[in-house]
Amino acid sequence: QVQLVESGGGLVQAGGSLRLSCAVSGRTFTRYAMGWFRQAPGKEREFVAAVNWSGANTYYADSVKGRFTISRDNAKNTVYLQMNSLKPEDTAVYYCAADESPYGNSWSQAYDYWGQGTQVTVSS
Repeated sequence: QVQLVESGGGLVQAGGSLRLSCAVSGRTFTRYAMGWFRQAPGKEREFVAAVNWSGANTYYADSVKGRFTISRDNAKNTVYLQMNSLKPEDTAVYYCAADESPYGNSWSQAYDYWGQGTQVTVSS
């Protein structure tokens, strides 16, 4: 059984930064591509960023490109989301997810395992 545990969420002012972490346990971490998704109140879950198994390839939603950076440390079984220049519209619950395909993609249905989520609130 694969378990994902997010941390690092919180309240930040617009223009500030946060770094989310997602610790993965249960199986070989390098089997998985990893993704971050978010869901704001009253909205559908949306793709934020993804990284392939090695960390060499990354993918971003247009809304976060240039502000957010996804990375992974395979020695620590952890994926990160560095979020800079945060905006009020970034307010959401952020979820990390693991895809048994190692390549990474933006389609939420492709992901096999999900964390419980961490709240990010950006005040104006």
